[in-house]
Amino acid sequence: MVVPERKDSTSARLTRDHWIQAALAAIAEGGLTAVAVEPLATRLGTTKGSFYWHFVNREALLQAALGQWEEQTTTVVIGEINNAPDDPPARLRMLVTRVIALAEQDAVGPALMANAKHPSVQPVLSRVTRARIGLTVDVLRSMGFDPHQAKLRAMLAYSAYLGHAQLAHSTPELTFQTKQQRREYLEHVLRTLGAPSAP
Repeated sequence: MVVPERKDSTSARLTRDHWIQAALAAIAEGGLTAVAVEPLATRLGTTKGSFYWHFVNREALLQAALGQWEEQTTTVVIGEINNAPDDPPARLRMLVTRVIALAEQDAVGPALMANAKHPSVQPVLSRVTRARIGLTVDVLRSMGFDPHQAKLRAMLAYSAYLGHAQLAHSTPELTFQTKQQRREYLEHVLRTLGAPSAP
């Protein structure tokens, strides 16, 4: 197999990850349509030749970007919670605290939700959603809730997460701004999720 020769010094400096990060930034700013080779090359200060050194086409870049988003926002978080000490209320607190912070930082998630039916996005969102809800169910089950109650509460928690993410990126002034407000919000979420089931 003949390996193509790098055409310029910029191509040698740019890594696959540079392109992935540029694609994620483009998705956050303009949705999936913003992932286009020429604008990304301009953003990175290089040529299309650099892109084709790392990816065969736009879809390959999109898949790599979606994979990295899934890893950073879901796989890593699941690992952190599963590897935390076996203290169910503390694990729930860790999970809620972590995902509230992520909801505010992750501008890619809301952009992907707006393109949920796209054939490249739909399977990733489905996998991520199932994994996140499944983790929440597991944590709630470990706190003594039966499977039905754990699923109901996990669905409530995930719906609140999606709403918080939307607010954080569309109307951030409506979210809680001070440390005291955020602390009260966190405690309210934890009390709601951990409250005993009604008889």
